[in-house]
Amino acid sequence: MRIFLETHMPAALHVITDVAGQVWHDNFELSGTSLPLGGSTNWAVCQRRLRGGLSDGVDVVEIDNGALKLEVLPTRGMGVWRGNFRGIPIGWESPVKMPVHPAFVNQMERGGLGWLAGFNELICRCGLSFMGPPGRDADFEGHPILGELTLHGKIANLPAHRVEVSVESDQPGRIAVTGVIDECSMFGPCLRLTSTIETTVGSNSFTIRDEVTNLSAKHADFEMLYHTNIGRPFLEAGSRFLAAVREVSPRDARAAEGVDAYDNYTAPDASYAEQAYFFRLIGDAQQRGLVVLRNAAGDLALSLRVSLAELPCFTLWKNTAAEADGYVTGLEPGTNFPNLRSFERAHGRVHSLAPGASRRMSFEFAIHPDKASVQQVAEEVQCLQGVTTVAMSREPLREYSPAGK
Repeated sequence: MRIFLETHMPAALHVITDVAGQVWHDNFELSGTSLPLGGSTNWAVCQRRLRGGLSDGVDVVEIDNGALKLEVLPTRGMGVWRGNFRGIPIGWESPVKMPVHPAFVNQMERGGLGWLAGFNELICRCGLSFMGPPGRDADFEGHPILGELTLHGKIANLPAHRVEVSVESDQPGRIAVTGVIDECSMFGPCLRLTSTIETTVGSNSFTIRDEVTNLSAKHADFEMLYHTNIGRPFLEAGSRFLAAVREVSPRDARAAEGVDAYDNYTAPDASYAEQAYFFRLIGDAQQRGLVVLRNAAGDLALSLRVSLAELPCFTLWKNTAAEADGYVTGLEPGTNFPNLRSFERAHGRVHSLAPGASRRMSFEFAIHPDKASVQQVAEEVQCLQGVTTVAMSREPLREYSPAGK
């Protein structure tokens, strides 16, 4: 069944999927040909379902604001598969070439590393009740549900049970897709993610606004990290990571080897082993941190603006391996650092949600497609840094990493 919305329909809420209400459209299309937004007809929101192979049954919602296209995966935790800005690809080339339906991801395999078998998104959430490496939560030793932790949690492999599109015809012409996902278990946590990905007509940016609610009558641990993964053309030999930084430290001994060049990138190297660094960012007057990935020529960049009140911890992941093995870097804002949950709890970074309580998180992702816009955002980083000296540790710090001393 293919749905086209007529010109007489108001700019409001359009439900694509509602499991409880038994609403589902095989294909959905809403566009500027029938509903101009902000004076523009050059926009669209479409849904399709992938067929065949490990992608069979994965729903894709494409948001096109006329300049920026995003492909959102309601079947995979409302992750953003990939994007494109005026012909510039946004994302990375994973060894996992297509979205993998969660039914084909066994998160317990390979010692709890099965999450990697579905890892190929531009933005992939890690959480909700836990994230970080696999292992045992020492505070729940022996608990059959709460004690055993797999890599980066469950949320990226859970499908949305409600998906809706909201558009506003007034200036500037807002387009938003919202998905609702429940991470629930009998005798375990019950957390709800309500995720909205929004943009405006003709914009070079989009914003993610998430809310996590504890549906249980008991307190619940909550962690979230946004694994934002970038490859070419933003990542190349000579690319730079720019950020206004208060403190930086390596995750482990391997990261310590490259701490002096943590903000520089090399060409693909088949022998490269991943490195990760933990940051405390400097905020602006609204307590928003700013990080940038800039290409070697300085004529292309992307940025993340992060609410530090909501996402106070930032991780930089570097994996400049061979192209075939995943040449990628991760810009990762989070509620905490991606360590084992018991370690993060011991350092006061695991949030406890009271029954019925919610926590909100948001960040903006923007593309800077020319030298002038790249220089402007780079100067903004410099201004934020100001006279603040970066406290850089050459070894892992015990406050931030189990490898620290």
